[in-house]
Amino acid sequence: MDKTSPEPRVGTVAAAAMAFVALAVSACGGGPKAPFDTLKTSNATAFRLQNYEPPPPAPGAAAPGAGMIPGVPPEIQTWIQQGAAGLQQLIPPGLLPPGLIPQGGQIAQPVPVQDTTPRFYGFRILTQTAVIDSELKEDLADILGDEDNFDSKYHNCMYPEMGLAFGAGGPGGPSNDLLISFSCNQVQAKNFAWPHPQPGMKPSTVKELSEVVQKLWPPGT
Repeated sequence: MDKTSPEPRVGTVAAAAMAFVALAVSACGGGPKAPFDTLKTSNATAFRLQNYEPPPPAPGAAAPGAGMIPGVPPEIQTWIQQGAAGLQQLIPPGLLPPGLIPQGGQIAQPVPVQDTTPRFYGFRILTQTAVIDSELKEDLADILGDEDNFDSKYHNCMYPEMGLAFGAGGPGGPSNDLLISFSCNQVQAKNFAWPHPQPGMKPSTVKELSEVVQKLWPPGT
């Protein structure tokens, strides 16, 4: 054996292997999962949606019971009642559609809705706003891109109060679209594969997302 070419030290080899493993782990995790890893640098639009449109009352139909809205799914009824009972801090302000806001302990009758308004995946758009603030986009990416924020405990329904579209294509270009339902505690990806095992929002996720929504649509707007 050539004495001028010493064998590598075991410690040096082990250190190099550990460094390689650490680099691989760092590259594989730590940030939002795709496609949310691109949200911070993407064009993004948030939509405030009417989660449900009650059908018009049939002629001669009996008046609904106190606190009830004819035809409204029970998940939305429960959501409204919980908000009126003191859980308003978990419900982003302004997300309840016109006619569904509790007034004086009673729920007002829905106002007839014309079918000429813009829609996002079939749901009436109440307000939309471009998400310009990079910190808000980063907050959305961190919340929606972390699988630990989701579990399987959610209502089997989808009545979204919020929509989000983001992508690098600009207005009219390709985007990643999703619906967010606070009344069902659920997120639904529309044109991309949901990156997490479950789509149900944990209570802490609802709270964090509600705080972002209050910045997107400040109370009173």
